[in-house]
Amino acid sequence: MTEKLGSAPHGGVLINRVLPSEARGEAQARAARLPVLNVNARAASDLLLLATGAFSPLEGFMGHDAARSAAENLTLPDGLLWPLPVLLQLEASQAAFSPGSVVALAYRGTLLGALEVQERFTVPGKKWAREVFQTADEAHPGVAAFLTGGDVALAGPIRWFGDASVLGVGEHWRTPAETRAEMARRGWQTVAGFQTRNPIHRAHEYVLRTVLEVMDGLLLHPLVGETRPEDLSADLRLRCYQALLDHYLPQDRVLFSVLPAWMRYGGPREAVFHALVRKNFGCTHFIVGRDHAGVGKYYGPYDAHRLLKTLASDGLGVQPLFFDEVYYCRRCGSLASQRSCGHGPEDRLTLSGTEVRRRLREGLPLPVEFTRPEVAAVLAEAFGAKGGVAHV
Repeated sequence: MTEKLGSAPHGGVLINRVLPSEARGEAQARAARLPVLNVNARAASDLLLLATGAFSPLEGFMGHDAARSAAENLTLPDGLLWPLPVLLQLEASQAAFSPGSVVALAYRGTLLGALEVQERFTVPGKKWAREVFQTADEAHPGVAAFLTGGDVALAGPIRWFGDASVLGVGEHWRTPAETRAEMARRGWQTVAGFQTRNPIHRAHEYVLRTVLEVMDGLLLHPLVGETRPEDLSADLRLRCYQALLDHYLPQDRVLFSVLPAWMRYGGPREAVFHALVRKNFGCTHFIVGRDHAGVGKYYGPYDAHRLLKTLASDGLGVQPLFFDEVYYCRRCGSLASQRSCGHGPEDRLTLSGTEVRRRLREGLPLPVEFTRPEVAAVLAEAFGAKGGVAHV
């Protein structure tokens, strides 16, 4: 079926570095004779997303000039918008390979692909951290991951010949090509992507319903790669999304898939990154909420909105949909935001992720105004809590 989507991949071509199934056996046999690098979960997820085109136009791990340009200018050297370095960081003892080498890449002992080494360089950790994260504070989880990831990077094009199930992606994983094909099959012309790393709640639902009023379809696309230890597990979050889909949302207008990316907590820069990735998955629009990809107090609540607005006509190629903080207004008796509600903070019910986790750990019910009973039941079961929901 001819694709009818209005959003071309970033850079114009959807990259595919996945070997066809009939060639994988031979490639794995050749890789078994190569030097092997065992990479961590972050590099393994980047490898999969590079190979399947989620990070188009990148064809492999970035070299020094490309990474520096992304860090300093939010572009690739040719001027194409790109906000984050995507690096294969290693300790110096692991990275003793010269340009021209071919290295097999494995995760937990399983071969996934190969890297054609074109470059080996020292990573200017703190300098690039300040550019990308606006801080070099190692209390920032993204900065910590970057500064401890390794002082040396290997760069070059990659090939994938592994099995994505090794990364624990599960049945909901679709490649960008598969996602685009399904959107085309459904006849969607306008598609909004929704990024989340938290259990879905009523404020999310309000945003999704609002978007569904004006879009042909919605890509519900939770991030299931590595996050902070205190964040809830991907499996638990997926069960929450499924409960909402099963009971409340029109399944023919929602495409539920997963993004096996790791969370960088990069605030505005990562919001741009998330938008470009969803563009590669076929989205024409991208939902941006309060403090998108933020953590702690490192970013202002609407810094991501401001950055994306400046880039909307500068090669972004996907339309941001901006939402203020959504809350339950007791006086309105409904969910709202300050754009649609004239009442003050004293009438608003909002719960932080920290407060939700505290209530669950202590066996306290979640307010029905905050979460659907079916979702609350999933969370309560996981935490061994007694209650489901309660009015407040």
